[in-house]
Amino acid sequence: MPGLLRGVARTAVVAGTATAVSNRVSRRQAGRWAQQDYERQGYEQQAVQQQEAAPAAAQPVADDMTDKIDQLKQLADLKAQGVLTDEEFEAQKRRVLG
Repeated sequence: MPGLLRGVARTAVVAGTATAVSNRVSRRQAGRWAQQDYERQGYEQQAVQQQEAAPAAAQPVADDMTDKIDQLKQLADLKAQGVLTDEEFEAQKRRVLG
């Protein structure tokens, strides 16, 4: 009978130790995954913010000036055709140039 008790006790100790180690490994791994997810979300948010900010910064002043020049050319064409009076042309020119 003592041999049987010793075998059962040894099995219980081994099983308990294995369970404790397994739980600890699982918790540590879950913590690492949570940290990776947190960092990934942070990087994704930064990327989204940079993408949202990029179009505003990507429009150089030269494009704005080109648009104004095109509008002024159209106004000059309308004036030359007699569609706009001198006063209307000047008013629209001031509006375009701001």
